[in-house]
Parts: sequence; structure tokens; C-alpha cells
Amino acid sequence: METVLKPPRTGMEAFKLMPEGTFCQLIDNALVMSPAPLVQHARVQSIIFNQLFNYVSQGQPGEVYVAPVDVYLDEKNVYQPDIFFISNEQKHQIKKNGVYCAPDLVVEILSADRHYDLVVKKAVYEDAGVKEYWVVDPETKWCEGFALNNGIFNSVGQGTDYCNIRLFNLHVQF
Repeated sequence: METVLKPPRTGMEAFKLMPEGTFCQLIDNALVMSPAPLVQHARVQSIIFNQLFNYVSQGQPGEVYVAPVDVYLDEKNVYQPDIFFISNEQKHQIKKNGVYCAPDLVVEILSADRHYDLVVKKAVYEDAGVKEYWVVDPETKWCEGFALNNGIFNSVGQGTDYCNIRLFNLHVQF
């Protein structure tokens, strides 16, 4: 008996065939692979993550994650945000193979292709209902935050070397 393999018909089907640990995201139904982040990217990511983790651990309002963890936003978009927070109210959406909801908070550390984080992902995060979104440039330390208001992201400010996470009323220094 001959086994017939069927090729994936959608980006999501192709995405689910990727081996565990692959730095791959499904962005607008296309597989986007990237190498590991640069050292400065990882350094800034660690500094921000540690402050958020320490804050969240004290009050236990939910869980903070660091990439790579798959976040399923819709049928055409599965991202691995650099840092994200899931509130206790959404913890039931955390499954063995990823998170199946819009995080309450996302922090993306900019890489070489800034367009994804500043434009493409921002729009999808907005549509998915992410409550607060921050982008951070690891080289210049510039950042900008956005809060969801009536389904639209509005800027909540820019900074250099710090961001003020409104969701927690927390000043994060990096």
C-alpha cells in the first residue's frame, strides 16, 4: 500500500509542520523565518523581561513570557512576540503548543526588518485586541507605546531608555 503525502494547503498547515524550536512566524499567511536575535536585542529583551517578571510575580495578575512561544492570533497570523503578558482571566487560552488569544501586553524589540513590528504586526495586534503594545529599538533605546482604545491603537508616549507600561502603572528602565 502506497502512502500519499498531501502538501499543506494553507500557511497555517505549513506552519504546524515546522519542528519545535524553529524561529518561524506566520505573518499574513506567509512563513517568515529569522535567525536568532543579535546580542543587543537579547540584552534589552532580558532587561525588560526581568522587570516585568519581577513585578508580575509579586502580585500574580498573570504570566509573562519571552520568545519563542507561539501566539495564535487568527488563521493567518501566529507570532512569537519578544515579551508578552497573559492575564489570569485569559490563562485558560494557554495550551501545550502555544497561546490562543491576544496577549494583554506585547513588547517587540526591533530587528533588522523593522517594518514587521512597526506596521504589519502592529495592525494585527490592534485587530486582535492587544490592550498595550510597545516597540523598542535596542540600538538607540528609543521606544513607543500604544494602548487600545475603542479598537484603535493610540500612542501613549515615547521614551529613551525607559517605557511606562500603563497596564501595570510600571516604569521599566532599560
